[in-house]
Amino acid sequence: MMIARGFTTFRSMIDFEYAGILKTALVLVLASLLRLVYQRAIRPPPPRICGAPGGPPVTAPRVRLRDGRHLAYLETGVPRAAATHKIVYIHGFDSCRHDVLPVSPDLLRRLGACVVSYDRPGYGQSDPDPWQTERSSALDVQDLADQLGLGDRFHVVGFSRGGQIVWSCLAHIPHRLAGAVLVSPLANFWWRGFPGGVSSRAFAAQLAQDRWAVSVARHAPWLVYWWNTQRWFPPFSLIARDRRVYSPPDMDVISKLAAGPRRRPYRAEVKQQGVFEALHRDMIMAFGKWDYSPLELGEKEVAVHLWHGADDRVVTPTMSRHIARQLPWIRYHEVPDAGHLFILADGMADRIVKTLVLGD
Repeated sequence: MMIARGFTTFRSMIDFEYAGILKTALVLVLASLLRLVYQRAIRPPPPRICGAPGGPPVTAPRVRLRDGRHLAYLETGVPRAAATHKIVYIHGFDSCRHDVLPVSPDLLRRLGACVVSYDRPGYGQSDPDPWQTERSSALDVQDLADQLGLGDRFHVVGFSRGGQIVWSCLAHIPHRLAGAVLVSPLANFWWRGFPGGVSSRAFAAQLAQDRWAVSVARHAPWLVYWWNTQRWFPPFSLIARDRRVYSPPDMDVISKLAAGPRRRPYRAEVKQQGVFEALHRDMIMAFGKWDYSPLELGEKEVAVHLWHGADDRVVTPTMSRHIARQLPWIRYHEVPDAGHLFILADGMADRIVKTLVLGD
């Protein structure tokens, strides 16, 4: 009897130990599978940094920033040393320094204006910035201006995501600005101070796939790479180049550009260092948590112009209109029968720059 009871106890101990080993093994297998999924599907590959071994070559002029990173830039207009007006242009999403403000050379010459456009971090030939913040975006502009000797004050013009960065310039380096222009600026639906109806209407106006994509960027940034590279759900429309996001006026602009001499032979350079460092990190920054809201900005000493197309479906003008109503010191220009890309329409860039420099 005692022998049978002891054998049963011994067998129970073995079964318990075996169950523990099996449980541990299952946990290890599951952890290995999750790690494999993370490495292959969720975690983005390392960037191919320009000038590094195996990376793309550096062919553009660059400046060295406060933290050792480099920004590549391009100058148009009159020579910098002879310019009366210096303008830093901040490009939009999925673009680079070559997508410069399309001002006519004749106007730049008459105004004595120099335009410096640059690759934002991770785009083109500028080093990625894994610690990027909205504040650092403004300090990059300041560093660029200082390295190029643009003077104590200079103008900034930003389009789309670049326009959103102009808000950061107004928040963090307003003392360096001679004037500022935001064109079709991207809006963060989670900015503080906006009535729920304003933010929700702007959010609801997005394509369904974009509502999902920006929500992932906001609430689960570690999933952004996977979300925009997997094949189960549609990615962010601008990444997929889904033309449904554009309005009829935008399609007219696109058609004219496709038929004209304006081409983008540098297209492959835009995200050559990695799609995550360029596009995905841009999404995380644009829709992530900000330390401030545009509505919290105090009045500035310089003229600030906000331009928006009335038929912009990429960035509905809803939030820009609310900002203009709440901050009367901002000069709001809404262009009728215009979409997101109206800055590329004939004569619009000239009109915007003349308004900035001359106050017309």
